[in-house]
Amino acid sequence: MTTDAVRTDIADAISPHIPFLRRYARALTGSQQSGDAYVVVTLEAVLADSEALASDLPPKVALFRLFHAIWHSGGAPSDGVESGLKAAAQKHLERLTPNSREALLLATLEEFDPSQIAKILEIDTDEAELLISTAFAEMEDAISGRVMIIEDEAIIAMDLETLVAEIGHKVTGVARTRRAAVDLGRSERPDLILADIQLADNSSGIDAVQQLLRDLGEMPVIFITAFPEKLLTGERPEPAFLITKPYSEAQVRTAVSQAMFFASTESLKV
Repeated sequence: MTTDAVRTDIADAISPHIPFLRRYARALTGSQQSGDAYVVVTLEAVLADSEALASDLPPKVALFRLFHAIWHSGGAPSDGVESGLKAAAQKHLERLTPNSREALLLATLEEFDPSQIAKILEIDTDEAELLISTAFAEMEDAISGRVMIIEDEAIIAMDLETLVAEIGHKVTGVARTRRAAVDLGRSERPDLILADIQLADNSSGIDAVQQLLRDLGEMPVIFITAFPEKLLTGERPEPAFLITKPYSEAQVRTAVSQAMFFASTESLKV
């Protein structure tokens, strides 16, 4: 088989998984720019060496494993010199047990099982399971803040309120439409927004969030959608934090805790 044919086969095998690697990289770094940069380097490594991906692993596991080899060799990314509370957030991350946050995100957001996580992180399965439980405790103990929920389905909104409160955050309120979301955000500025895409009056959760960010300034946002790949096309600014419907309790807990680590808010414990 020619080199070009091998590259084509590899591209076909990994291409369905690239949007989800981008989602994971952004959640891990807290930044679209940094996350995408690591993904680009990973893909460049695949193109440069067809044997960079472990051939004895499923393509998605092999792709994430290569990403992690690059991530650990490059150190934690930065979009520039951090200061103030954002620098404090980075210091919190540095104090976490090594690999714990990665294991938690792999398990919850990307739904790898412990044996797959062990292969990605090059550890044993028992250690992967311990890292996941450790990460929950360390991340949720480190921060607390105000969370605004934009969700038009009452049962889902109640469920999200409960989950957010259980991990120590205050819910500022629930909005079902774009107009209600803007009014709620202006009445009490949240530290984080948890938003559905499609709202009750057929308005857009994305539009509501964009208006709030213009009015209130930057803050972390977690979008909830049944079609995450539609927000990971590379054609426009994209969210760093994304939960897929139907979501699990662990996914919400992880995404909220992770996003809060990158929030420049007065509620961050230092």
